[in-house]
Amino acid sequence: MTTQSSSTSSPAKTETYDSRYEALDVWPTGTMLEALLESQLSAVSAVKAALPGMEAAITAALPRLQRGGRLFYVGAGTSGRIGLQDGVELIPTYGWPEDRLVLLLAGGDAALFQPVEGAEDDEDAARAAITQHKAGPDDVVIGVAASGGTPYTCAALTCARQVGSLTIGLSCSPETRLLRDAELGLLIETGPEVVAGSTRMKAGTAQKVALNMLSTALMVRLGHTWRGQMVDMRIVNAKLVKRAHRMVQQLTGCTPAEAITALEKAEGSIKLAVLVCFGYAPEEGRAVLANNGGNLRTILADTLR
Repeated sequence: MTTQSSSTSSPAKTETYDSRYEALDVWPTGTMLEALLESQLSAVSAVKAALPGMEAAITAALPRLQRGGRLFYVGAGTSGRIGLQDGVELIPTYGWPEDRLVLLLAGGDAALFQPVEGAEDDEDAARAAITQHKAGPDDVVIGVAASGGTPYTCAALTCARQVGSLTIGLSCSPETRLLRDAELGLLIETGPEVVAGSTRMKAGTAQKVALNMLSTALMVRLGHTWRGQMVDMRIVNAKLVKRAHRMVQQLTGCTPAEAITALEKAEGSIKLAVLVCFGYAPEEGRAVLANNGGNLRTILADTLR
């Protein structure tokens, strides 16, 4: 197992101590909560500085994903779990194919529920995972680390970059290995935590906001939404059945009964149901979607003029 020692180096900014909170444990509960809220708001505000970098990352990622590339999320501990959450939610929300999503958490599935000793330091495991999944030039690999120095995450990005994948590193500390090793480094500087080193707080919030924004923008650009609706949503429960009916009605102006019929003909595909409401036969609609990358705006541009 290869690791990178940091015993003689300065701690990451996210690990430093803020003396303002020295008496936190004796503050009135209301005061403590106000301080915690203030720190969360500052974390959200910190994301703004990364917007130009995020735009560049989306621009670079789009052509790879349009060619059929995969999305990788890589991380350890809290950062890794936040990445996994963002990635897995793309499947039901936007119909992202499961075979085009790779979720790598240091320590594997066991690390979802409890810490796995030494997992975040295991660079060999990270390289093995990237190699096992055969990362290539059309893949987009997003590495998340609050400290910016997690060996597992950094090694994964280095390995992926060597085989031509687009690598995006998200760090909450400046001048870090992750930002150097990634092709595109995104710095969201959150500074010291209220509870020193507890990066599940400010850093975690900033990471979640940034990943939500990054992945949502990618899904919109890839045509998984139309007119602000999740038209590739997977209908997996009663609530979503009702939502799908409302979406088809809102998007086409059809009646509730017509929406139900269209979705039945489309076998649950909201995009296809929309086309059915605009006069397409199901098979014709499937062909048109396939020939236009599933983009409803392109298909219906003339119809809705």
